[in-house]
Amino acid sequence: MGGKETNPIVHISSTLILNKILFWLQLLLISKATTIAHADHQEQRILLRLRAHWSSTSALSSWSTSAPHCQWPGVQCDNGGFVNAISVPNMNITQSVPAFICDLNNLSHLDLAYNNIATGFPTGLYRCSSLQYLDLSQNYFVGEIPSDIDKLSSRLTHLDLSDNNFTGDVPRTIGRIKSLQFLHLHDNHLNGSFPAELGQLSMLQNLTLAYNHFASQSIPDEFGNMKSLKYLWMSETQVTGEIPESFKNLNELEHLDLAMNLLNGSIPESIWSLEKLKRIYLFDNKLSGEISSEIRATSLEEIDVSENNLNGSIPEGFGNLINLTKLFMFYNELSGEIPYGIAFLPELYDIRLFRNRFTGVLPSELGKHSKLRNFEVSDNRISGSLPEGLCTKEALNSVVVFNNNFSGELTVFLADECHTLSNIQLYSNSFSGEFSLKIWLIAVNLTTVLIHHNLLSGTLPDTLPRSLTRLEIEDNLFSGKIPSSTPELQVLKASNNRFSGEIPTVLTGMSRLLNLLLDGNQISGSIPEGISALKSLTELNLKNNRLSGNIPPEIGLLPELKIIDLSWNMLSGPIPLEMGNLKFNSLNLSHNQLSGEIPLQLQNQAYEQSFSANPDLCSSKPIVNIILCAHRTSSIDNKSSRRLIIIFLVLSGFMLLMVAVIGILIGRRQPDIVHEPPWKLTPFQKVDFTEANIIGKLTVDNLIGKGGSGEVYRIDISNHTSMTVAVKKIWNTGKTDWKMEKAFEAEVKILGEIRHANIVKLLCCISNADSKLLVYEYMENGSLDQWLHQHRARPDSKHNEPFNWPKRLGIAIDAAKGLCYMHHQCPTPVIHRDMKSSNILLDSEFGAKIADFGLARMLLKAGEPESASAMGGTFGYMAPGNSSS
Repeated sequence: MGGKETNPIVHISSTLILNKILFWLQLLLISKATTIAHADHQEQRILLRLRAHWSSTSALSSWSTSAPHCQWPGVQCDNGGFVNAISVPNMNITQSVPAFICDLNNLSHLDLAYNNIATGFPTGLYRCSSLQYLDLSQNYFVGEIPSDIDKLSSRLTHLDLSDNNFTGDVPRTIGRIKSLQFLHLHDNHLNGSFPAELGQLSMLQNLTLAYNHFASQSIPDEFGNMKSLKYLWMSETQVTGEIPESFKNLNELEHLDLAMNLLNGSIPESIWSLEKLKRIYLFDNKLSGEISSEIRATSLEEIDVSENNLNGSIPEGFGNLINLTKLFMFYNELSGEIPYGIAFLPELYDIRLFRNRFTGVLPSELGKHSKLRNFEVSDNRISGSLPEGLCTKEALNSVVVFNNNFSGELTVFLADECHTLSNIQLYSNSFSGEFSLKIWLIAVNLTTVLIHHNLLSGTLPDTLPRSLTRLEIEDNLFSGKIPSSTPELQVLKASNNRFSGEIPTVLTGMSRLLNLLLDGNQISGSIPEGISALKSLTELNLKNNRLSGNIPPEIGLLPELKIIDLSWNMLSGPIPLEMGNLKFNSLNLSHNQLSGEIPLQLQNQAYEQSFSANPDLCSSKPIVNIILCAHRTSSIDNKSSRRLIIIFLVLSGFMLLMVAVIGILIGRRQPDIVHEPPWKLTPFQKVDFTEANIIGKLTVDNLIGKGGSGEVYRIDISNHTSMTVAVKKIWNTGKTDWKMEKAFEAEVKILGEIRHANIVKLLCCISNADSKLLVYEYMENGSLDQWLHQHRARPDSKHNEPFNWPKRLGIAIDAAKGLCYMHHQCPTPVIHRDMKSSNILLDSEFGAKIADFGLARMLLKAGEPESASAMGGTFGYMAPGNSSS
């Protein structure tokens, strides 16, 4: 035999070994399968237990043994069949997060956002050693973030505790979770501090601390060590001091939001060199200084540095920011011209540069190279005309350029591309020429047109755009007729133009009007009965037109009407009784040809100036300048009766004349000496005049005002000094009760001691047994009421400028300061009880001071009714708060 023989013993041995190996492998596989099956069953039991624990939600009802648990909603398993993620947001879970959830050993992702859990931080999660993602946001967790939070998994990359009710500090130990990439703590009630140790999180990409009321602190320099940081959101966190120079190291930063804080100093030059920076929000701080001229952050898409104190000019380098979409720099002190290169930025669609000191002209290419939607440069000193290409890309929605020095014609609105416009605000400039009718036809979404105080002319179409809600064109040169249809219009102010013709008889197409101001035009005809369609009307001003005929009774059926001025027309007939049912804040029917008796409800001193210069009107109650109605039992309408009346009047006049002559003759023979009661001057400030300087000048020529409680005089005192004072002479019809006298002197003493810049100075009180004079500092610009409702300065004012919003805001702040002093800082708090615009006086620089503290009310005798109301204050007005105060 030529082959090698096989040893049978060796062959049998190899076979046995192989079989044994196969046996153990099978046994191992069976054991592993058994283990997996056991683990699978164990995890299912944990999930079912979790479902029972979170009993408040029905959304987990599908977690049942009828399907493998890895297929349950909100449950995810890895390739080995082990649960590695639970995501149950917005499930109305109210119970706590149980510690046994960590028995799911492979759990790496837990999302419980948008539920209603209201416990403390779930420290039981410390046992979840595999946890990488934890989102507890949008719940009601309370208490402090635990100081040992670093016991969370060392693998944790995402921690979101935002939108809860956590308080206290951000713990220092959070800086030990080195693996963190996302840390969201915004929108809580954290009121302690945030630690510099956050700077140790070198892998952190997103940090949000916004909208927490932290104790005042500066941003730690260590924050500059977070070199992986891409997103930093710290708005409204009460941070102070300067932006750290260390931020120059944040080379990955794309989003920087430090808005609505107390930051000061200048914006570091290095910020403008962060090449990956896309969005910078620094608005509403106290930043100052100039913006760096070196702009290397060419990835910038949005810039908002508004509401600061920045000065200087916009850097020319902004013209290289080709990705810029929004440029917000309003409410600063920036000056110079707007860089020409801004107009060529291809993505720029929103420009807001209002309330600065910009000068020069606008870049002529604006609107031609980008889809400009919003353009606001109001309250600057810009001149020239509007660029003709603003609408070129057919995207312009809003153009706001009021309070500048613009001039020229508005040819920009002749373009068909302006059909997208909805908001036009051009008022208080010097625009001239015709305001094109075309804009009313093509801009179908137009809602607001404010172009008053210009030199614009043209006409209005009978039907305005359906979407228009506000049209203010007063103080221009518009002519033609008043529109009759614009269903959404709420405000129509067309005062002081050249409109003519009649008011449309059918006004149902303007039924939503709140304010209708057509005064100072050439409108004729009568007030139409169709005015009853304006059920929401609160203000109607038809003053100084050529209206005639009767006042329609339908005016009295407008339930919301509070202000009405029909003065200086040729209206005739009676005042409709229906008007007596309305509660007017302001009523003026003067200078017409009205006749008959004033409705009884309107016969009170609140309206004593409302009916003057209507010689045929009468009243059954005493009203200034209105005759008393004669209650005749029969009418006298024949010539003989008239002759008898004339004869009777002549004889009566002759008899009166004779009595007067006899009285004079007797008076000459027996003169009586009339002694005027002595005057007493009580000073409350250092004054350099006497009562003699005041008394002799209380003449009609110096009278500047009259109210329900007294007269006000302007007195120039010229002795060895020169000053002007305001003197209020109290109405007094008899001797003052001695108790009221003492109370009056006591209250005057208190007010005389008030020293505040926003409360008018009471210089002194001059009194005798019959009269009271209160001497105040003189306020050159009169009352706020004159500027708000009469639209003019006092005749002696040096100012004749627009009453713009900055002035109004300053006045409101001044008045608030005065009230705050009276209520909270006076040794004895003072309650005004009659706070209104006519009691806020304005000095030569429009500084506001509170006046008229109701002293005259104290002079009324006990038991006598007050002139306007049983309550303190103005008729028809009650200050907020306790009405008895």
